[in-house]
Amino acid sequence: MEERVFDRASLHASVIGLGTWQLGADWGDVDDKEALAVLEAAADSGVTFFDTADVYGDGRSEQTVATFLKGRPGHGITVATKMGRRVDQLPENYVLDNFRAWNDRSRRNLGVDTIDLVQLHCPPTPVYSTDAVFDALDTLVAEERITAYGVSVETCAEALTAIARPNVASVQIILNPFRMKPLREVLPAARAAGVGIIARVPLASGLLSGKYTRDTVFAANDHRAFNRHGEAFDQGETFSGVDYATGVEAAAEFAALAPEGYTPAQLALRWIARQPGVTTVIPGARSPEQARANAAAAGLPEPSEATYAAITDLYERRIEDQVEGRW
Repeated sequence: MEERVFDRASLHASVIGLGTWQLGADWGDVDDKEALAVLEAAADSGVTFFDTADVYGDGRSEQTVATFLKGRPGHGITVATKMGRRVDQLPENYVLDNFRAWNDRSRRNLGVDTIDLVQLHCPPTPVYSTDAVFDALDTLVAEERITAYGVSVETCAEALTAIARPNVASVQIILNPFRMKPLREVLPAARAAGVGIIARVPLASGLLSGKYTRDTVFAANDHRAFNRHGEAFDQGETFSGVDYATGVEAAAEFAALAPEGYTPAQLALRWIARQPGVTTVIPGARSPEQARANAAAAGLPEPSEATYAAITDLYERRIEDQVEGRW
């Protein structure tokens, strides 16, 4: 699979990575054996970038990644984690002593001395403008606790603020055919600054797979059931912030655009990966089959420009007004 690099760090990533939120919590139940099978299928398919967080299953996701990698010496996989969502979301909690404590816990969970990439996990907006926060992150690098750091953001404005920081290696942001706003300013700014872009929620929480209907029922412990209106965390993390009924209808239109040999999910991943400035796309997977299908998107023939134009038209007709004003 194609490998891309984070220009500000000595790190690489497959163009299709793997998000591991679903292996920890909030997507229904996934047992340990199945979680390890997902990681194995992804790695065997050429995936060299795993994204996790200390809050996913309160450490379960990090520990599962560690268990897998321990049995795969010389794996060559870049592991990114995130920190900051296990405490009250107050700017005053983003200080060096807390960073060290959070980092110690993640290093134990991952079974490493140095973590490849640590990202602030969608912190309060003022954090991105606080010099002391980035001085503290520089200290973690100097202490060889981490190789590099980045941020995960909710809004384009937060992304642009972070990109202006000289040592931010990556920005993780929601980008998919139902969330195109980052294409206008964020991706060009990141390319100019040498900041990597990690595209998350690439399938709009599964909407873009084309598998769901208005009558689909999600498990009670699945965020697609309990966070549709932002009850637990930012609404944009669930179905990209799109109203479910609208999303289902638009997803059916999107599915009809998939070329022969493509699934709708693979078309979404391919669309994201072709955007200038994207370093890696991190779909989740709940089964080995999903992990393999996601990775396979990187090797499919390029869709036509007419297909891509139709995707833009769909967004502008059905989705843009719902999401652009908020994120």
